Amino acid sequence: MVVFSDLGIGPDLVQALEKQGIVEPFEVQSESIPDSILGHDVCCRAPTGSGKTLAFGLPLLARTQKANRKRPTSLILTPTRELAEQICSVLKPLAKAIGVNVLSVYGGVSYRNQLRGLEDGVEILVACPGRLLDLIERKALSLNDVSIIVLDEADRMADMGFMEPVCEIIEMCSENRQTILFSATLDEDVIDIVETYQTNPITIEVGPEEVSIDSMQHYFWKVKNHKRVEVTAEIVRKSGRSIIFCRTRMGVNRLDEELKGEGISCTPLHGGLNQNQRDRAMRKFSTSRIMVLIATDVASRGIDVEGVNCVINYDPPENGKAYKHRGGRTARAGTNGIVVSYVPKSKERLYSRIQKEVGVKYRYTLPQVEVLEENEFELIPPEKGDRSDRGRRRGSGGNRNRISRNKRNFSSRGKQKERPSKRRDNSKRGKRGESERKNSGDNSKNNSQTPRGGKRSKRSGNGGKYNSNRGKSSEKRRGGNNENSKNNSQTPRGGKRGKGQSPSRPRNRRKKSDYRS
Repeated sequence: MVVFSDLGIGPDLVQALEKQGIVEPFEVQSESIPDSILGHDVCCRAPTGSGKTLAFGLPLLARTQKANRKRPTSLILTPTRELAEQICSVLKPLAKAIGVNVLSVYGGVSYRNQLRGLEDGVEILVACPGRLLDLIERKALSLNDVSIIVLDEADRMADMGFMEPVCEIIEMCSENRQTILFSATLDEDVIDIVETYQTNPITIEVGPEEVSIDSMQHYFWKVKNHKRVEVTAEIVRKSGRSIIFCRTRMGVNRLDEELKGEGISCTPLHGGLNQNQRDRAMRKFSTSRIMVLIATDVASRGIDVEGVNCVINYDPPENGKAYKHRGGRTARAGTNGIVVSYVPKSKERLYSRIQKEVGVKYRYTLPQVEVLEENEFELIPPEKGDRSDRGRRRGSGGNRNRISRNKRNFSSRGKQKERPSKRRDNSKRGKRGESERKNSGDNSKNNSQTPRGGKRSKRSGNGGKYNSNRGKSSEKRRGGNNENSKNNSQTPRGGKRGKGQSPSRPRNRRKKSDYRS
């Protein structure tokens, strides 16, 4: 069995990992850590949930040099604050064990704590591009001493339009830097970064490429706005575990309350929730305590849950890439999945463009829920003392949210079962709840890793009218998602990169099986 010490990780970090129960590395960690430890530029393609944070975090911790105030020595760039917080939560316990300081900076929060942290001195800075540039303009820090830079979710940063600020930031760092890039895909934008800012990178590819569009059933339904909630409830009852995408936080909150009024167990996920709330939402969804996760695109990054039968585009995605990303939450591990998109008249042209970008062609039809595959889904009751279900009961409109084997077995509409649980009798509130539902307003990852295995990675419509009748009613962990030994030796890199000079294309390839955030 390969252990972290075999990869070049020092004893202090190994001991810190063992205290968390992390003993055996995941595949992406085994493949990338040795080269990163040696100081090589690394370009790694690996799927979400494969253990990337530790894959780049451990070498970073091992090689990071002591920093002066306002001058970090290592930098991790990430597209969203959620990811920044997640990375920090993984690295801080390990960094503490070896006397390294880690700080995250991102937009949407006060500058005060971020400025104070930089003033005190920080070795590893985890940052979103927009806030980082703001802080640089304020002269709150300098990147001149950054000798190691990590680009996490490089493809996502490209999709969000961050490539220009990312390039600007890279050029502010030391010329003799080590550049490590992790991405779920190696598309054109990512390859441009590799060719321009990496020197003879070791290229590693782990796991399968993107989920194939062909493994999904695609439906594009013309649904009027006032019918969307009703149709959505019917789809969920038929399909079982589902993820629904909305464009805004307000939209997520509104739909969450409306679906609860339809008796659907669901929870919201968006950037307006704090980290504990997001973690609780993902835990409930991944453990089958709720049937539906309602999310924004930003918050959805990193959702890696098996057994998702259906994805619903309640609001349209921005483009073909976003469509594939949303759809990729289903059809995993060789299974088929369903992607349903609501196409209002005003968005027909957008969806035509998306279909062209994705490479599919489907007619826009009226909803026909009966054609969807029926999946049985059994809810696990909330744990004793779990307060997270209070909002569901409060906004559910009386007894309508009761789903039990006797009272709500959806028969042909899908078999949603829930074990009976003790509840107060809300029958007196039923009528009031009914009226509240009609005027309901806003109310508002689990980053599980997949096991190692496999070989070293290789390099490189239906018509018809909708029937509006409602249905009847481990001892040893491997590489964790927790993704530090002090290795004071730093392997010198070969040669300096001349200004304005683009390094050669990657040749040492090894085949291995907020801008304003």
